[in-house]
Amino acid sequence: MSSEADPPIAPPVIHKRRPRYSGKNPRRFEDKYKELNADQYPDAVAKVLASGKTPAGQHVPIMVGEVLDCLKPQPGNLAVDCTLGYGGHSRALWEKIQPGGHLLSLDADPIELERTLTRLRADGMEADSFTALRCNFAGLMKALSDQNWIEGADLIFADLGLSSMQIDNPARGFTFKHDGPLDMRLNPQRGKPASEWLAELSVEKLTRLLEENADEPRAALIAQHLHDTTRRNAITRTKALAESIRQALPRSVSAEDADATVRRVFQAIRIHVNEEFTVLDGLLRALPNALKPGGRVAILTFHSGEDRRVKKAFQEGRDLGLYSEVAREVRRASPEEQRQNPRSSPAKLRWAVRAH
Repeated sequence: MSSEADPPIAPPVIHKRRPRYSGKNPRRFEDKYKELNADQYPDAVAKVLASGKTPAGQHVPIMVGEVLDCLKPQPGNLAVDCTLGYGGHSRALWEKIQPGGHLLSLDADPIELERTLTRLRADGMEADSFTALRCNFAGLMKALSDQNWIEGADLIFADLGLSSMQIDNPARGFTFKHDGPLDMRLNPQRGKPASEWLAELSVEKLTRLLEENADEPRAALIAQHLHDTTRRNAITRTKALAESIRQALPRSVSAEDADATVRRVFQAIRIHVNEEFTVLDGLLRALPNALKPGGRVAILTFHSGEDRRVKKAFQEGRDLGLYSEVAREVRRASPEEQRQNPRSSPAKLRWAVRAH
């Protein structure tokens, strides 16, 4: 018998089974692991796309062909994508300006920026032709200066829509489809979440922002109800906010109209939380100086408040001689694209050309 002590017996390895992918369309965002791991499950992602839906954690770029047609990118151009998002428009622009071109992409969201940058670098978009910066597009002029693009850019693009990754993730608080914290910040590291803003707003200010940010016809009624509700108990969850909005509506309102109202109110609060109109106005003022003579800009908007601002700024710029040409008519997604990607339905595309 050996004098040495017997080696300790290793505990048995317990294999934890991965949660079952329940059905074709799991209800919880967290359960959609096949969609969230597109490289491992391309077939699952393809099925979601074929059904006319956007895979969880992804974003299908809107009107890519139309955007390229408006901007007319050429090899060697200096281009800016003011809203990197999932990177679909950035990738298309970068491909068109090679060889010799450089793309600068901006995004205020630190979470999605890092994910997208990692993916695009892996796809070959190297630092010598592609730069990504964390800032919102109101910081466009400083971003150009940091790049030493003193004369400006040849092309500038902005997609003002919220990305699908942000909409779908309940932890971000942008949607009422899944319950989550009422946050809504594009940059969760800055500012106050929507729940705090909502608790502080007066009835008058809340009414005004519902009217101005979403053209909400029942703004006063909803504002009074939300104000009374938050005085009793703070609204801190997205489902709670949606339910409170529905409670404010007359019983005669259909379920479909109630959902549309909830979407408008969420939109209005999100715009307020992120100061989106202020940031957009800053971009529109900066654009003429940010473009080279003959440079082109295209902007995708998704609701009337944005589109009115873009249309007015382009027309005023033309009248002042800053732009030589602006879009006479708004461009929309094709019927086929709207069928395949319903989130493209409200999109409006406008463009302008910097005067020489």
